[in-house]
Amino acid sequence: MSKSRSQLNKSIKFSLSIAVITFVLAAVFSVISSSLLSGVSWTIGFIILLVIVLIGVFFDSIGIASTAANETPFHAMAAEKVFGAKQAVRIIRNADRFSSFCNDVIGDISGIISGTASAIIIIQFANVLGHSEGSVGQIALNVILTSIVAAITVGGKALGKFLGIHYSTSIIIFVGKVIAFYESKFNLKAIKKKRQD
Repeated sequence: MSKSRSQLNKSIKFSLSIAVITFVLAAVFSVISSSLLSGVSWTIGFIILLVIVLIGVFFDSIGIASTAANETPFHAMAAEKVFGAKQAVRIIRNADRFSSFCNDVIGDISGIISGTASAIIIIQFANVLGHSEGSVGQIALNVILTSIVAAITVGGKALGKFLGIHYSTSIIIFVGKVIAFYESKFNLKAIKKKRQD
């Protein structure tokens, strides 16, 4: 009973920390994307929008890979002192939290910001075409752009899930190397070890 209570407390603590991190990151990314989009043409804005969507797809793929990957090959790599292998093991041992961060925090923030970015681009593009606010032209643009963004997001995430499942080892060792580089440069632990590590 006490063990399940301890796990519940840890889960609540993690959920609250993720909520705070999401709030901060969403605010930061919203300010950055809004400031970038306000001073550019709708074409550059559309490219920025695509980048935001692709970031969400990329992190979704990484999150899936962390839950699909097998720990065994990374132990062999760690024994051979492959750069990033130890970090890859830590990713897999923390797959629940790591995938939550990648899929829920970054993925969902990207989705929310892409919606805001779409609204800004629609207004800019409607002004270029001379459509007034609430006109049939602007509504049509809204439907078309929203549908395009939704199709790219869903199609991209479907492809990302396929890659995450079937190429999980390659993806996680790549992420492990990125984290290892970050840790060596800044002398920080990006992912904490669990007790069994």
